[in-house]
Amino acid sequence: MQNNRNFFITIILSVLILTLWQVFYMNPRIEAQREAARIEAEQNPASQKPATEAANSGAAQNGQAPSQATIPNAPASDQAAVGGSRDQALSANMRVVIDTPSLSGSINLTGARLDDLSLRHYTETVDKNSPKIVLLNPSTLNDGYFAEIGFSGSPEAGTLPGPDTQWTVEGNNTLTASTPVTLTYTNDKGLTFKRVISVDDNYMFTVDDTVTNTGSAPVSLANYGRVTRFEKPDDRSTYVLHEGLIGVIGKEGLQEIKYSKIEEEKQVTPGKSDDGWLGITDKYWAVALVPSAKQPFQPRFGFFGDGRTRYQSDYLTDQITVAPSQSATLETRIFAGAKEVGTINAYEKTYNIRQFDLLIDWGWFYFITKPMFWLIDTLYKFFGNFGLAIIATTVLVKAVFFPLANKSYASMANMKKVQPKMTEIREKYADDKMAQQKAMMELYKTEKINPVAGCWPMLIQVPVFFALYKVLYITIEMRHAPFFGWIQDLAAPDPTSLFNLFGLLPFAVPAFLMIGVWPLIMGVTMFLQMRMNPTPPDPTQAMIFTWMPIVFTFMMAGFPAGLVIYWAWNNFLSILQQGIIMKRQGVKIELWDNLAGMFRKKPAQAK
Repeated sequence: MQNNRNFFITIILSVLILTLWQVFYMNPRIEAQREAARIEAEQNPASQKPATEAANSGAAQNGQAPSQATIPNAPASDQAAVGGSRDQALSANMRVVIDTPSLSGSINLTGARLDDLSLRHYTETVDKNSPKIVLLNPSTLNDGYFAEIGFSGSPEAGTLPGPDTQWTVEGNNTLTASTPVTLTYTNDKGLTFKRVISVDDNYMFTVDDTVTNTGSAPVSLANYGRVTRFEKPDDRSTYVLHEGLIGVIGKEGLQEIKYSKIEEEKQVTPGKSDDGWLGITDKYWAVALVPSAKQPFQPRFGFFGDGRTRYQSDYLTDQITVAPSQSATLETRIFAGAKEVGTINAYEKTYNIRQFDLLIDWGWFYFITKPMFWLIDTLYKFFGNFGLAIIATTVLVKAVFFPLANKSYASMANMKKVQPKMTEIREKYADDKMAQQKAMMELYKTEKINPVAGCWPMLIQVPVFFALYKVLYITIEMRHAPFFGWIQDLAAPDPTSLFNLFGLLPFAVPAFLMIGVWPLIMGVTMFLQMRMNPTPPDPTQAMIFTWMPIVFTFMMAGFPAGLVIYWAWNNFLSILQQGIIMKRQGVKIELWDNLAGMFRKKPAQAK
């Protein structure tokens, strides 16, 4: 009974710890940050100026003339969705083709926008013949989504490259991983812009802009970049994962701004930055800008309601001055693609992008989640199957915690040895709870028993379980990763159901009745593990003891199949481990008696 009580206490403590963490740490911290930002805004309104005003005030403080550079407003073409098909929208403008091992699409020569991009290696469903993931779309579509790099400045600089600029292709008109494309534009003030766009084998575009002043007077101008999205994704994820506007900039560091928050606050303007990145992220995909390291920039996150509502992450650099007959070059990178862990980490290291790995939401427990992913990914490279990697991870976790679990199960076995003495104490001090508790503690001390030892095997699984859930949920490597048989996506729930005989009966089952094979295996192993201990004499505890595996079976059925496989395998290993230890300790294994007792006729209670 003591062991069962410990088990229930463990469950309650686990939920309580997570709840207390959220209520008493996370929520106050978030509210404190918001309050600090509000107080700062009230005391120092200048800090909340739009990006253009902040840039102007900074220039004035440096003794320069205030900048007239601004991030252009949405042009008329963006103000209303034209409708029609995607093919019609793409054919409305001249384009440069994108053709790489990982990407297909095109660059719009109007504005040099990256607004047509599909991911070759990823499909919408597990069916390999299903449509490829489309990441970016022209602004004239309802789900318009694009990245744009341009220039802004005073009228003396003339018409600068922006959303309506018509660029000209020079030479090659197909962008591949080995062949960049060159675009040119000359304005009415003698400024020539040469833009060389290159891309690697994966998802990183590099935009090299060279500005040459062929006029007779110096010209000042600023570089801007923006990622704009007109609609939120329909299938946004739960609170476990951040989706929305994101960046690592300035002293503030990581900025994660959900769609609901930016809709409420309209604009979030962090301080100026000398490095970093910003953009918009989904669960598996992202578009991020990495501004040039040559100029400080003012980042901004915004929600705009002029014309069409849109969500935007943008930046505006300090002005650069180009003297007559001189040139200036700025390099901007654009990440647009899948958030593959290895690829993201390589970009952070190769291009020295500050904390670019935070584009993947590892969460507050990253110190557990990241090593968990590394372990599973390493085992995957050995086994060639993520399901087998998860099973191997379970074995390794069991091995690491074996000494602790061994002591726990041994203590539990000793607890069963002294059950008669414990029963005697309860009967002797039935009317004196204090004396009963004191006698119990003396018994524990004499027999060298830790009464809470049974909690540890479950408690140590809580962070591992959470980390595995996070890994399965956020990493694209797990998306559509097959196991064997009917499990073709370890990141999705088991698709079978007991209630249509696992597909033999020709009707669809409601979501809450999708109890597949692996959730049933998990429930059975959990039931067997609990039945290895004596049934609690207390009727309430006995009822919980009986129904808990059933409740967990229904609850876990909606979790990723990989997590259910882990839990089932962990239960199986725990049964073996506990059985071996109990046998070595000379303690009777209650499993068979408990199972047989379920079918015995219970004696009628005396009235």
